[in-house]
Amino acid sequence: MNTQEPVVLIAEDSEADVNLIRIAFRHAGFSRPLEIARDGEEAMAYLRGDGIYADRNRFPLPTVLLLDLTMLRKSGFDVLAWLQTQPPSLRRLPVYILSGSMRSEDIERAYDLGAHAYLVKPCNLDALTDMAKRLVEWLQINHFSP
Repeated sequence: MNTQEPVVLIAEDSEADVNLIRIAFRHAGFSRPLEIARDGEEAMAYLRGDGIYADRNRFPLPTVLLLDLTMLRKSGFDVLAWLQTQPPSLRRLPVYILSGSMRSEDIERAYDLGAHAYLVKPCNLDALTDMAKRLVEWLQINHFSP
């Protein structure tokens, strides 16, 4: 079992949402800085270890990916489809969709493409903090080495 703190990669193109997620995780007691990808293309580069992301001491592989669906360049759906073509070490990465969409088509498509969970973005900081607390608790008891 890996005793290091879990690494959370957030793929989100809204700066306001990124800031709220950071605050929520801090309030939830998560001390490690969140890794941020500003769109799907950057998330894939991070996961592949391209460019600056090749330094795995600075940009370690994540324990979990929180993925928005609607992003520029590559969407969350594109990232999910890409992950299905990757080696098992990436294919098995837990991916939680964090989206404002409650459309059944989006939810079904995300699960069909391999999402592990679908979370609807809460509308306030308290609810987002509660969600972050639950995720942090889960990561603390379920974090195993890749």
